Amino acid sequence: MTTAMVEAVGVRKAYGANDVLKSIDMTVNNGEVVSLLGPSGSGKSTFLRCINHLEHLDGGEISVNGRLVGYRRHNGKKYELRAREVAAARRDVGMVFQRFNLFPHRTALENVMEAPIFVKGTSKAVARAQAVTLLDRVGLANHSNAYPATLSGGQQQRVAIARALAMEPALMLFDEPTSALDPELVGEVLDVMKGLAEDGMTMIVVTHEIGFAREVCDRVVFMDAGLIVEHGLPSDVLVNPQHERTKAFLSKVL
Repeated sequence: MTTAMVEAVGVRKAYGANDVLKSIDMTVNNGEVVSLLGPSGSGKSTFLRCINHLEHLDGGEISVNGRLVGYRRHNGKKYELRAREVAAARRDVGMVFQRFNLFPHRTALENVMEAPIFVKGTSKAVARAQAVTLLDRVGLANHSNAYPATLSGGQQQRVAIARALAMEPALMLFDEPTSALDPELVGEVLDVMKGLAEDGMTMIVVTHEIGFAREVCDRVVFMDAGLIVEHGLPSDVLVNPQHERTKAFLSKVL
């Protein structure tokens, strides 16, 4: 039986008079890989940040793995969680940003070890063994003692992915993970993401990599002006879009 990993109902977010998200409804099932496509400013990254409660909602709600994000219910009312409770709930969600944000004074291995030790209380020996395994998984077994400044952008992003995986998340969020990379480095990061998809990781990916969306994703969601304009199988949305806005967007990126 398929179960929902993410359920968003009527999600709204505004910055002043700018309505960035306008009543977004979306369900992502366990093991599903969903790509969010759309022009800059369409609300894709904001929605991703709302899933991880990096942005506060102005309306609606989001549940991850059956738990309300950022809030709890009591006697029919919602109460915002304290910062410590939010941080604890966030452990189930890994997030990879456009920029790698690695600790420059720590090696690749130490970057991956950091969160399990200081957030989960994992012993250094166990964290080290896990980090070695994860760096091997992303193809960086021979760079464990390298500092970020000595790594290419693609290598740094793969360390960032390993770092997110070190918390053993149930859900991975990717916010345009290849947009800051030189074109020749994009493939190595996408290959790691393909491997995660093949392993059954639930993933939501904000991307402009149409080939990745077509080949790897179970579903494509096209957003524009804070709304979901069209969604469906990649073979439908990317090959035979029904909405004029989707057609116009794809005509410029394909």
